[in-house]
Amino acid sequence: MNRRLLIDAGNSCLKWALVEDGQWRAQGRNDYADLADLKAQLTAATPCFIASVARPAQEQALAALLAAAGSSAHWLAAEAEFAGVKNSYLDPLQLGTDRWMGLIAARGRTPEPVLVVSVGTAMTVDALAADGVFLGGVIVPGVRLMRQALQQGTARVADAPGHWQAFPRSTADAVESGIVAALCGAIQQQYARLAGASGTVPQCLLTGGDAGVVLPHLTLPAEQVPALVLEGVDCVARERMAR
Repeated sequence: MNRRLLIDAGNSCLKWALVEDGQWRAQGRNDYADLADLKAQLTAATPCFIASVARPAQEQALAALLAAAGSSAHWLAAEAEFAGVKNSYLDPLQLGTDRWMGLIAARGRTPEPVLVVSVGTAMTVDALAADGVFLGGVIVPGVRLMRQALQQGTARVADAPGHWQAFPRSTADAVESGIVAALCGAIQQQYARLAGASGTVPQCLLTGGDAGVVLPHLTLPAEQVPALVLEGVDCVARERMAR
């Protein structure tokens, strides 16, 4: 049986998928404080392919868990080029592994220009041209970080939960609606720039734990792909295992 474990180790949580004979058999999402579900999938015969932007302590705990199970760990990193995707970062290795995997997965889904958006602890908005060139991208604070910045940096901004409103009439709703407006604005600005650069209508793929917060408010066609980073990890894993 051909078996592999895919891991997307993010800032706030860890996502994984178990692949057997080319089929995704199980998926999960775990907080770093409780990796029992992941541990149950580990065997000495199961190689693990990891895209990580986690903190060093979290990576060390994950590495120890894999080592204790005897699983071989393959820590992935961005490259200059992979599967037709060309990394235009001045230092290709500086590009976040999760962003690189998202671009690889997006290229596997469409040959058209595509905006790849990950809405997590931070939000990244990356542009991929039709010829596979990663044009670049922006990074902004995500929902939680924006909310924390307002609560910690101002004296009278409410920390009560708010709801999106077109014209908010409470401070809590104003905060929530402002966060959504800021995130959607960044996405829509980069989408317009990619459309202008490509001369066509790009696709837009959204992933990340807070993708559902912004998706209903976008004024452009977009598709939510929860496991986009893991799809990219799987592309790389297949190539590595075929060597």
